[in-house]
Amino acid sequence: MSTPRWIIHLPTTLTRLDDVTALAVALRESLRHVSAIDFGETTLSEEDRQFVRTRVWCDARLPNHARCLLAADHDGPCRPTAPATSEAGTA
Repeated sequence: MSTPRWIIHLPTTLTRLDDVTALAVALRESLRHVSAIDFGETTLSEEDRQFVRTRVWCDARLPNHARCLLAADHDGPCRPTAPATSEAGTA
């Protein structure tokens, strides 16, 4: 049995999915060096519907322990990193 991981729920004042997705991208970029944060598992939810989650990144497992960090609904093959212009689309 593995040790359970903890989740940080970080409420925002944002009201649009595009804006909160952009915030998630900015947080990933600024905190990428913190190995304790698993950004691949990032999900978003409305304040009053927290049980309905929207995945931000694809997070598919790739060779050499890499993970796909393209938008959850991306077209084409998975890649371990995303181009700067389309880090995450509307999830």
